[in-house]
Amino acid sequence: MSLHRVVDALRSVRSRILTSILLVTALGMTVAGSTAYLLQRERVVSSIDDRLTQTVEGLQFIADGGEAGQDSPTTVIDFLTQAMQRVLPAHNESTVGIVDGRAALVPSSDLSFRLDRDEEFIERVVAESHPERVVLGTVRSEPGTLRYAIIPITIDGDATSGLYVSAYNLDAELRPITQAFRTYAVVAATMLLLVGLVGWMVAGRLLRPIRSLRETANSITDTDLSRRITVVGRDDVSDLARTVNGMLERLEAGFLSQRRLLDDVGHELKTPLTIMRGHLELLDPEHPEGLGATRAIAIEELDRLTTLVGDIALLAKSRVPGFVNADEVAVAELTATVFAKARMLSGAHEWALTARADARAELDSRRVTQAWLQLAENAAKYSPAGTAIEIGSATSADDEGRATVDLWVRDYGPGIDPEQLDRVFERFTRVDEGRGVEGSGLGLSIVAAISEAHGGTAFAVSGGVGTRVVIRLPRDSRRPRGRKN
Repeated sequence: MSLHRVVDALRSVRSRILTSILLVTALGMTVAGSTAYLLQRERVVSSIDDRLTQTVEGLQFIADGGEAGQDSPTTVIDFLTQAMQRVLPAHNESTVGIVDGRAALVPSSDLSFRLDRDEEFIERVVAESHPERVVLGTVRSEPGTLRYAIIPITIDGDATSGLYVSAYNLDAELRPITQAFRTYAVVAATMLLLVGLVGWMVAGRLLRPIRSLRETANSITDTDLSRRITVVGRDDVSDLARTVNGMLERLEAGFLSQRRLLDDVGHELKTPLTIMRGHLELLDPEHPEGLGATRAIAIEELDRLTTLVGDIALLAKSRVPGFVNADEVAVAELTATVFAKARMLSGAHEWALTARADARAELDSRRVTQAWLQLAENAAKYSPAGTAIEIGSATSADDEGRATVDLWVRDYGPGIDPEQLDRVFERFTRVDEGRGVEGSGLGLSIVAAISEAHGGTAFAVSGGVGTRVVIRLPRDSRRPRGRKN
């Protein structure tokens, strides 16, 4: 592995997560172990001090004459001699009697270490001793760390200076605790390693969707948006991966829709441009007789281009926030207004206002009127002269249970093939069979865009004779759901 890859691995989220876990775990184990060790050490030191205090009480017993029938010591040397005989050192303990600053007496029993042979220790306790009180201390010496008590010995009538010194080897007393702590350290290190291994695997599993996300993002190009992240599990990271997959699906749908729009626009623009170019190429400057006809054709095709570009701009604008400015509208009055305008579109049909919804709805009356009149214009184009065209509105409810209002136009023309009903609202889709009317194919797309900008929908129903096209809008004001391409 190269140095770059090692550095990247150390900087990865997985490594940082694992490092944080290990640091916190190690800190917790260290604090717990150290606290337990210090508490146990303090307990041992306190126990040693209690035993040293008991030694003082034992010496006082000797000074008082001991058991019945025994005489009290009359000299310092006599006292220290009895003390060495009667007070036997415990395990890990040693004693020494000091007379006039020199080690003079030691117990006759076996000692784990000798104080009388440590001249530096003898000099230290002589210097630290007090003629009237017991002195406790701790020193690092050759046998180890010693916890000692210096007990002054004075006998009335004897000018000799005496000290009774008892010392415990603190290292030896703490050895079981130290060994237990070392065992704890080994177990803690093993557990830390185990936590690291488990944490590495768990972090890798949890972050696998993120690695897959990075790889997927790197593999996505402007021509291929089909890659998706493999999702396993129900945790937060997996939910993030599902969200990103949903975003990729929307992006892919948007890009495909944009590409299809550009292809369709290119195709639709090509026809009028080709017609104008063909007529202009055939125009003979020396024979201007055909100039008027060519001019009329060019203007007609330019008008068609202007209409097409305006429709495309409207579809693009429908995706922008603020496209709809909703206000409370009386649906019955709006229905009557649209009907009055629709009657002017064609005098060759029998227009009828069949129903008016007695309700109020929050909508953009200008945009809704535009969409509704588009339906009326389509009905007038595609239904035979003399047939009826009905306009109406009614209250309803959608699949989610929301209160809605239906605005419809019904014609009695040749109808639409049921297999084509789902496609009539797509851009540049023309269902011309049995109708014989040409168009840009954007009219119903604009209707669908305005409906969806209101948070509603548009759909067509055709059953043999005629077609009923409905705009279904929510009655309450709500954020538009946005288009689905």
